[in-house]
Amino acid sequence: MPATSPAPLTVGFDLDMTLLDTRPGIRATYLALSAETGAHIDVDLVVTRLGPPLLDEIRNWFPEDEVERVATRYRELYRDHAFAPTVPLPGAHDAIEAVRSHGGRVAVITGKYEPNARLHLEHAGLHADALVGDLWAETKGDALREHGASVYVGDHLGDVRGARHADAVAVGVATGPYGADELRAAGADVVLADLTEFPAWLAAHLAG
Repeated sequence: MPATSPAPLTVGFDLDMTLLDTRPGIRATYLALSAETGAHIDVDLVVTRLGPPLLDEIRNWFPEDEVERVATRYRELYRDHAFAPTVPLPGAHDAIEAVRSHGGRVAVITGKYEPNARLHLEHAGLHADALVGDLWAETKGDALREHGASVYVGDHLGDVRGARHADAVAVGVATGPYGADELRAAGADVVLADLTEFPAWLAAHLAG
């Protein structure tokens, strides 16, 4: 019987504060939302805690019966305010190319509204083989399993939970709201300062 070929490498990446520094664009969008609605929103606080679902953040500033409507409007305003000020984080392009250099696929698994996430990737010149949005923590893990990802790279404790849920290697990057010690304590298998360290780590990981 012929030997079974190993499954192709698939690496999952989070988007906000993993591949892209979306803080300026998110800040600008919340400022526009505040100006339009008259609601007070502490935008500087908001951008320190990116990661959980949008509805969770909106609930901090609007009554429950307005949350869905306001979230829809936020996503509309996002297209006008968020893309221009957003930049790739150091090493983002090289990290994606490192996966491809090993014959692998890139899956971006994010909590962001998927159409806006796609526009972000296009604006930043980052190509993903698969993109799934509107996910958080364990639901990210479900998408990682679906796409056969063996590694997931993210900045948030929720990303570590997603990776563990999928039995994927949890790679934390300390470019978001949590430091290296917090990511390790949450169960990250490895923690990198940023994505500039990822190509060397991936080569060593694949070499065993």
